[in-house]
Amino acid sequence: MSYVGRFAPSPSGPLHEGSLVAALASYLDARAHHGRWLLRIEDVDKPRAVPGADRCIMDQLRALGMHWDGPVIWQSQRDAAYETALQQLAEQGRVYPCGCTRREIADSALQRHGQLPEGERPYAGTCRNGLPPGRVPRAWRLRVPEGTERFDDRWLGPQEQDVSQAIGDFVLRRADGLWAYQLAVVVDDAAQGVTDVVRGQDLLGSTARQRVLARLLGVPAPRVMHVPLVYDERGLKLSKQNGAPALDLSRPLDTLQAAWRQLGLPALPARDLAAFWPQATAHWARRFGERRLDARA
Repeated sequence: MSYVGRFAPSPSGPLHEGSLVAALASYLDARAHHGRWLLRIEDVDKPRAVPGADRCIMDQLRALGMHWDGPVIWQSQRDAAYETALQQLAEQGRVYPCGCTRREIADSALQRHGQLPEGERPYAGTCRNGLPPGRVPRAWRLRVPEGTERFDDRWLGPQEQDVSQAIGDFVLRRADGLWAYQLAVVVDDAAQGVTDVVRGQDLLGSTARQRVLARLLGVPAPRVMHVPLVYDERGLKLSKQNGAPALDLSRPLDTLQAAWRQLGLPALPARDLAAFWPQATAHWARRFGERRLDARA
C-alpha cells in the first residue's frame, strides 16, 4: 500500500517549536517513503478555534518549504461523516447516552482510586446499563469491548493498553453537541486513506482507543510513530495553552535545524532551505525508511 501521511494541527493559534517537531517528523517520514503528505485542520473543537489561525499555520508551513499534497480538509465541515459513523456504531449496540457531569466522574474516580489519577479519569460505567432515574442524556459514549489492545510504535516500540480498564467507555459526542476528537480522527484518517500517523508522544494514550474504534468501524488502523515532545525551562510541554511563542520565521533554516535537533538527530551541514530538505529526507530514510513498514502494527 502506498504511503499516506498527514499533519493535523488544531487552529487554536500559530505553530510553535513543539508543533513544528511533530510536523517535521511527519513530513520527512512521508517524503522519505515517497508518499503523500496531507494537511487536515482539526477544528472539531470549535470554541477553541482562533479565527485566521488555520491560514496562519498554512503560511508558516509554506515559509518553511513544507508543501502538502491535495486539498486541505477542515473537520468543522465533516459533521455528516461523523454522524454516519455514530449511527454505524449505534446499530452494533455500541453507543449509549450518558448523563454524568465531569465533577461526578472525578468524584467516582476519587472513590475508586483513593486519589485522582494523573491525566484522564477512567469512566466507571455509571450509565452503561441505562440512565439513572431523573437523568437526561448529556454525552454519547462507546461501549468499549474488553481486551488488551497491542500495537508497535515505530519510535517507542511495543505498546499495549486495556482500554476498558484504563479509560472505560469514552465519549463520541460531547455534552455540548460537538464531536469528540477520538471519533473524528478515526473517521478522517480512514476517509483520506492515511496509512501512517506521525505525531507527538502526548497523543500516544489515544492510539489504543483509536484502534478499537477503527476495528468497530471496519477500517484499517494506521501505523504510528510518536516522537519526543519539547519542554520549556519550567519543564512544561510547549503548547499554545502554556503560552508557547509562535515560530520565528525570520531565519527559517535555523528554525528547522532547531526542530531537527529536538528529535535527537545530528546537525546537518545545509546552508539554505533548498539544501536542508534533501539532506534531512535522506538521513530520515536511512534511519527510519524500512523500519517496521513491511506490515501494519
